[in-house]
Parts: sequence; C-alpha cells; structure tokens
Amino acid sequence: MSARSRLLAAILMGALAATPGSLFAQTPKPSTTAPAPAPAPKPSTTTPAPKPAAELIDINAATKEQLMTLKGIGEARSDAIIKGRPYRAKNELVDKKIVPQAVYNDIKDHIIAHQVAAPATPATPPATKK
Repeated sequence: MSARSRLLAAILMGALAATPGSLFAQTPKPSTTAPAPAPAPKPSTTTPAPKPAAELIDINAATKEQLMTLKGIGEARSDAIIKGRPYRAKNELVDKKIVPQAVYNDIKDHIIAHQVAAPATPATPPATKK
C-alpha cells in the first residue's frame, strides 16, 4: 500500500471514529432513572377571555349601581348610559359619545346589549259588515 493510500485510509478512519452516531454506534440502554418532570406551563400573557354571558352586564337593563361597578364608569357616565337607552349594540356607547374609546376598551368584554323585545301588537279583529 502506498503512503498516499495509507494516509487516505487513516483520514477516513479518523473521520468515522470522530463522527457521533457513526455506522458502528451502539443503541442506548434504557435509563433506570425517572424522566424529569415537564416544566409547568407559563401563565398566558394574552388578554383574558370574555366573561360568560351570565356575568355580563346588560347596558340596556342594568341599574346605575351595576353600571358603576365597571372600570371607568362613575355616577355621571352611568346616568348617561341609562339616558341613552336602548342600545342596539354595545359599541354605540362610543358612537354616541357616552364613553371614550379607552373606557370602552376596558369594559367591552364585561358588557352586552340585549335587544329589548318590542311589545306584541294585538291583532286587529276583522272588520264586520253591518
């Protein structure tokens, strides 16, 4: 074997021996220790989900005291909300300039505007001929 062939063979053998996971790698033996516990999930930094419908305050039916429990709604704004009723949608609080956008952003997930059903009109009796 020439010196060149020996040098090439030595380089190839060294490369194979230094490569992790080479062709001759052994399969790992099963571990006898318990696996590390999974890390606890991090708290979510997203905005909280809206409250269930049972906890939402209906701006068409809430009392002054109920409205005043909302962030940014005091006595004057609760009076204005009541005075501006009925609302077709909760965003009308901003559209009608009853609350500023910043206050609306704070309360929008806590309110709802239920539609007030129109009173049923009695059916007119058929005209009778005389």
